[in-house]
Amino acid sequence: MTEQSKSGRARGAGSGTRRKQRAKRRKAPILISGAAAVLVLGGAGLGYVYLKLDGNLQGVDINAQLGTERPVDVDNGSLDILVLGSDSRSGDNGAYGKDEGGARSDTAMVVHVYEGHKKASVVSIPRDTLVDRPSCTDGKGTAVPGERRAMFNTAYEVGGPACAVKTVESMSGIRMDHYIEVDFTGFKKLIDKLGGVEITTTQPIKDAKSHLDLAPGTHTLNGEQSLGLVRTRKSVGDGSDLGRIQLQQAFMKAFIEQVKDVGVLTNPAKLLGLADAATKAVKPDSELDSVQELMGFAKGLSGIGAQNVHMVTLPVEYDPRDPNRVVPLEVQSRQVWKALKGDLPIPASATKDTATGKAEGVVR
Repeated sequence: MTEQSKSGRARGAGSGTRRKQRAKRRKAPILISGAAAVLVLGGAGLGYVYLKLDGNLQGVDINAQLGTERPVDVDNGSLDILVLGSDSRSGDNGAYGKDEGGARSDTAMVVHVYEGHKKASVVSIPRDTLVDRPSCTDGKGTAVPGERRAMFNTAYEVGGPACAVKTVESMSGIRMDHYIEVDFTGFKKLIDKLGGVEITTTQPIKDAKSHLDLAPGTHTLNGEQSLGLVRTRKSVGDGSDLGRIQLQQAFMKAFIEQVKDVGVLTNPAKLLGLADAATKAVKPDSELDSVQELMGFAKGLSGIGAQNVHMVTLPVEYDPRDPNRVVPLEVQSRQVWKALKGDLPIPASATKDTATGKAEGVVR
C-alpha cells in the first residue's frame, strides 16, 4: 500500500481497514474526555443533548493540513495521540497572563495506547526542548519555514496544531492517529464539575505566580488549584519545566482514578455537566469532532487505570549553550520512540541518568 493511500484513511474515506477496526475500540487518551466518554443518553431530549454537545466541539483537520508526507501508518493495533495544553491568554484565559496574540503548547504528551487497549505509556515533551522544527503549513494555508534549535512549543505558536503534530512526527518517526488540545479555562471548569481531584503533597508548595499555597498533606484541589499545580514551576524541584512535568504526571494519575471513582453513571445530572464541560474543554482533530465519534474513542477509559499507565519524560539533558533549555539525548530518545513504534514497553535504560527536574514524589 502506498503512503498516499495510508494517509487517506480519514473520516469519510471509507477504504482503510485500520480505521474501521479502530472505530470499534478507540480508547481514552488519559487526560481529557472521561466525562464525554461514558455518555449514556436516552429518553426525551436525546436529540437536543447531542446537538448541544456537538455544538461545543470545534475540530481541526490535521490530515488535510499535513498531506501525505508523514510516517507510515503502522497497523499493529495501537494508538498514538498528541495531547497539548494550550497556554493562550485570549478570552477567559487572559487571567493567566497578557494576551500577546499567540499561544504555545504549555504541556505536550504523546499518549501511546497498546494493542488490546488495557495499558498506555505517556511521553511528556518539555516545552523548552530544542528541536529541529520542520517546515509546515498553518491553518490558513500559509507556509511556515523550519528552524534549527527551535523551542518545541514554538511549533504550535507559529503553525498551530498541524505544525505541532508534524514536529512530533519528525522527532519520533511515529504517525499520530489523533490530536486533542485542552485549554486553561476548560481544564479548570472540568475539574470543578468533577468535584475536584484528591492529591497528597509531601512538602509545601507555594507559588505566587500560579496562586498556589499547599501545606504538606492530603488536599482535594478545585479547578483553580489544579490549574495552579500543573502550571507550578519555580517553587518545586530545581525550578525547571522538568519539575513541572513531574507534578503534571502525578496529577494526571490522580485524575484518572478520580474519573473512575466518581460514579457518574448513577448521577445523570452530573454526567451531563461533565460531558458539557469536557466537550467545551477540548479541541480534537476532525475525526473526533462529534459526540458519537468522541464516545467511540473514549469508551474504554475504564480499562486503563493509573496502575496501567507508564509516564516518562523525553530523555533530555540541559543544553550546554543555554542552561534554560534542554536537548534530547539521542540514543535514549531513539529507544523511547522505537519501543512505542513497536508497541513495546519503554525500557528503563531509556530514562536512566537523564535530567529530571528533581520534583518526583512531591505530589502523590
